[in-house]
Amino acid sequence: MRLRQSREAESAAELRQIHLPEQERGGSPLHQVGRRLVLALVILVVTALLVWLGRDGYRDSAHDHLDLLGAFYYATVTLSTTGYGDITPVSDSARLTNILVITPLRVLFLIVLVGTTLEVLTTRGRRLWRINRWRRELDQHIVVVGYGTKGRNAVETLLQKGTPKTSIVVVDPQRRTVEAAASEEGLAGVVGDGTRTDVLLRAGVDRAAQVIVAPQRDDTAVLATLTVRQLNKGAVVVAAVREDENAPLLRQSGATVVVTSASSVGRLLGVSTLSPHTGAVLDDLLTAGHGLDVIDRPVTHAEVGRSPRDCGDLVVAVVRGRRRLAFADPEAAVLQPEDRLITIARTG
Repeated sequence: MRLRQSREAESAAELRQIHLPEQERGGSPLHQVGRRLVLALVILVVTALLVWLGRDGYRDSAHDHLDLLGAFYYATVTLSTTGYGDITPVSDSARLTNILVITPLRVLFLIVLVGTTLEVLTTRGRRLWRINRWRRELDQHIVVVGYGTKGRNAVETLLQKGTPKTSIVVVDPQRRTVEAAASEEGLAGVVGDGTRTDVLLRAGVDRAAQVIVAPQRDDTAVLATLTVRQLNKGAVVVAAVREDENAPLLRQSGATVVVTSASSVGRLLGVSTLSPHTGAVLDDLLTAGHGLDVIDRPVTHAEVGRSPRDCGDLVVAVVRGRRRLAFADPEAAVLQPEDRLITIARTG
């Protein structure tokens, strides 16, 4: 019994916290029920008006004539298949109207009611099935902890670099932010604190290839990095902090790369002040998709054994194993098959 309750609680938490793209394309269950209720009322009103217009062909056992209230009463009991028999069609035209018009409306009314009931009962199961399938297929993806300004720009760069949307999962404590990422950007998202183990496990951090840690606070970034590294020892963790003094804490917490936003912006401001053209070039390099881009690519077969200067692109560094060799490093003078090149190339 406790195991069953635990599974039900976990399923309910997933429904509340996990948002998948196109999940709400047909509208929320409440909106769907509302639309169908309006349709049912329209059918009821149309049926009542048809009966009232042909009221001379009906017999009301409680009154001398059929009034508007009686028409709505007859429409209600007829569409609901209750049929008390106190109001009956007696003329040929009224009976023909019942056969050709009111009976199809009754069938449509029942379809609306049954469809609404099935929709309400199956929505939760269908969403849970989609979430379970999504979690099974989730592997070697990118988790973005914090979908503020830094997180959104990081995701935008990933998408421009060719990363598919299905490989990105957003984690943010704000429900509206995650819902917007799912509905507007087509990204899967998890609502919750990125420092909590259960939230990160729902995002599949234990199977992620890369994790971007970009919350608003530096202490949150440290705790999130510690939790991520505890769940996944091999993922590349890129973390952002505001102050330089917190960068060593992130590296000790297991961050592979630490980006200091305040000092990076300050350096760019200083360079742009002394040389506006240099600042514009640096900004162009940091903006993916047009102009000049920094690209990480493998060495081609034709480039093996040659110098980086002989490559078609402008090579700024050579990555050999876990080492990054500068362009002028003597060890990088001859390219090897397993090398990767950090180059500057024109795009767009």
